[in-house]
Amino acid sequence: MPLPRLLRTTSFRLILLSAAIFTASVAVLFAIIYWSSAGFMSRQLDEEVAAELRDIETGEAPKGLQAVKEEVEERIDWKTAGVYYLLQDRNGHVMAGNLPAQPPVEGIVDRSKTANQDDDGDAAPGFRGRGMTTVDDAYLLVAHSNHVLNEMQRLIKRVFGVAVLATLGLAAVGGIATSAMLLRRVEAVSRASRAIIDGDLSRRMPVTGTDDEFDHLAGNLNVMLDRIQGLMEGMRQVSNDIAHDLRTPLTRLRQRLERGHKRARSAEELRETVAGALGQIDEILDTFGAILRIAQIEAGSGRSSFTEVDLSELAASLTEFYQPVAEERGQALVAKIERGLRVHGDRELLVQMMANVIENAIRHSPGGTGITVGAVRCTGGSTLFVSDGGPGIPEDLRDKVFQRFFRLEASRSTPGNGLGLSLVAAVAALHGVTLRLADNRPGLKVEMNFFAA
Repeated sequence: MPLPRLLRTTSFRLILLSAAIFTASVAVLFAIIYWSSAGFMSRQLDEEVAAELRDIETGEAPKGLQAVKEEVEERIDWKTAGVYYLLQDRNGHVMAGNLPAQPPVEGIVDRSKTANQDDDGDAAPGFRGRGMTTVDDAYLLVAHSNHVLNEMQRLIKRVFGVAVLATLGLAAVGGIATSAMLLRRVEAVSRASRAIIDGDLSRRMPVTGTDDEFDHLAGNLNVMLDRIQGLMEGMRQVSNDIAHDLRTPLTRLRQRLERGHKRARSAEELRETVAGALGQIDEILDTFGAILRIAQIEAGSGRSSFTEVDLSELAASLTEFYQPVAEERGQALVAKIERGLRVHGDRELLVQMMANVIENAIRHSPGGTGITVGAVRCTGGSTLFVSDGGPGIPEDLRDKVFQRFFRLEASRSTPGNGLGLSLVAAVAALHGVTLRLADNRPGLKVEMNFFAA
């Protein structure tokens, strides 16, 4: 018959193993206490009987055997509980004492495990003492009862038994309770996993808020699921973009070629049609390339090449590069850059992000206006900004301009495919940069905030 699932869990088995190790440790500890205590008490008893034996031997033996006998009888009359005396003549006859005749043994005498009988044939208690030959070759024995020592040993054994049972009982109860709790957490994660496998990508691992290792694991898994969901939505978005937004230029391309095929009356007109078609194909390829580039950045491509980048130097170089372009349009491109600003990132991608923002400012600002590229320190990092004097972006559309192929009505007459700011957003997300579009009164101010990790 299989064990209940609760008893087959790893946590329950680990707790039982821990309980077994702890019980073995307690057994070793009790064994040490047992032998140490018993040895100490035995030594104490030996010292006491040795002292009594010396008193009798040094005080009474010089006076003769009768004096020794009287001393023994007097000490017996004191009726000290648990103390035994025995005086035998050289023939083994008991002269005095409260013990039956004993074989004369010099030194330590241990009768704790040997059955003894007194003169009446009754069982005598076990004892431990010391014997010696005294005056007239008589034998003198002084001993203590083993009762106290035996009681102490039995007490230690009982305490050990109770402690072991209590330990095993508590371990079993704790193991069941802990296993039940862990099993509930694991079951919750399993249910969430099955839901995700069935297609519910919005499902997340439960977090109890206790900040324990399960919460940390669930949090990391949820971050991973968020990332996977974002990548899948990005792939779906790319597919939709290609299906919907590239259909129009492809349709125009086909119409151009069809018109050229039907209406061209000379080789020169046919060459013009083909040249125009090649231009449109190049635009479509550029759009494809931009879409794939955004998808690669959103997938995390480029993170492996992160290194320290001199943001001040990069902003200054781009400003210098685009100043002739701005001058051709009658614009003034100036720089307000603090020195020594450094960030962690991919230099090529950061150049692409800043170039797109500067090109947008130049493209959408009228002649005679100023454009400023700035880089300043801020709380916790650095801020890069590009401000212009153009028409700006309405507040309710500032989030939409980062969507793929989104273009403002006023921008549809200018070159572009609506992917420039999408690329900026992808690079910013890869670097953990916070983007903010603000009103420059007039114009638009694009802020890119780099916060130190």
